[in-house]
Amino acid sequence: MSCGCSSNLLDGQAVVDHVKSKGKEHFPPAVAHEIDCECGERFTLETVIMNCPKCEMTYAVTPCGSGDINNIKPAGIRYS
Repeated sequence: MSCGCSSNLLDGQAVVDHVKSKGKEHFPPAVAHEIDCECGERFTLETVIMNCPKCEMTYAVTPCGSGDINNIKPAGIRYS
C-alpha cells in the first residue's frame, strides 16, 4: 500500500498535510514507536498522526516511512 511519499516532506506540517490529503491519518504505524516529546513526556505513537498527551505537540510520519523513528516529525502544538 503506497502512500505516495515524497522526499519533499521535510517538516512535520508537510507530513500531516500529505497524510491527511490521502485519508490515512488514522492508520497505525508499522512500529509503535516510543516518542520522547520536547516537553519531556514519553508516549507510544499509535497512529501516524498523534498528539502528545501532555502538551499536545502533533507528531506525524507517513505510513510507508513509519518503520523508522527518524521519519517522525513534530508539526506544532495541535497542528491539524
